[in-house]
Amino acid sequence: MLGRISIVEGDITRQDVDAIVNAAKESLLGGGGVDGAIHRAAGPGLLAECRKLGGCPTGEARITGGHRLKARYVIHAVGPVWRGGLGDEDALLAACYRNSLALAEENDVTSIAFPAISTGIHGFPVARAARIAIAETIGFLRAHDLPERVVFVCFDRETGDCYRAALADLVA
Repeated sequence: MLGRISIVEGDITRQDVDAIVNAAKESLLGGGGVDGAIHRAAGPGLLAECRKLGGCPTGEARITGGHRLKARYVIHAVGPVWRGGLGDEDALLAACYRNSLALAEENDVTSIAFPAISTGIHGFPVARAARIAIAETIGFLRAHDLPERVVFVCFDRETGDCYRAALADLVA
């Protein structure tokens, strides 16, 4: 299991994987942070394809082509806004990871890169989000052959440290 999961710090748009996950807004029409960076790197074709999807509810995911990215696909996962844990945020974030991994498997994705969904402007506590992300991924990988490799791409060292701690704790 441990060999199928890695944690790096860097730019998700530059990852050499079959699919990257976008921390998307419900509209799927771009925004700031990871969402904006992915849309800028992928080019206008991504926005045009996203317009045809008609949005995506929180906790769910949609798939598009990668356009000008190295990745063949972009999986758009809509994470919850943190409301102090009173709005079912943990379950919604967990669903983002499960739904993204299921879409990856359905589309024969062998490698996928995730950002730290909901931890930026959405305010989800990073350590809590990391534990959810890692736990859902481990659970999915135990039951499925695909994807073969999951990379968590963290924006900074502090976020990476939270993901590494969660991984070490959950595989111990």
